[in-house]
Amino acid sequence: QVQLVESGGGLVQPGGSLRLSCAASGFTLDDYAIGWFRQAPGKEREGVSCIYWGDGSTYYADSVKGRFTISTDNAKNTVYLQMNSLKPEDTAVYYCAADRDLGVVAGITPGVPYWGQGTQVTVSS
Repeated sequence: QVQLVESGGGLVQPGGSLRLSCAASGFTLDDYAIGWFRQAPGKEREGVSCIYWGDGSTYYADSVKGRFTISTDNAKNTVYLQMNSLKPEDTAVYYCAADRDLGVVAGITPGVPYWGQGTQVTVSS
């Protein structure tokens, strides 16, 4: 059974940092891309960043390049999203996602990935 369990959301001031974690289980990680979508109130869900576990290929949305970094801990089967220089427009529910196709997890290829339960990130002064 595929499970994606997120943690690390919260409230942070503009310019601050947060690190999200996604612990994955129930599937062979080497065959999957894992990453993050986000959905702000009144907006569609968008792909933020993802990594293909097998070869380390990564994707970042233009809106987060240079500020967010995705990484993995193979021993813990966990993906991290380090978010720096946060802006109010980064406020959203962040969802961990997994699929064999990196494009699906990046949100640029049609498909329905496995989803985590979501974690709220609020950037506000």
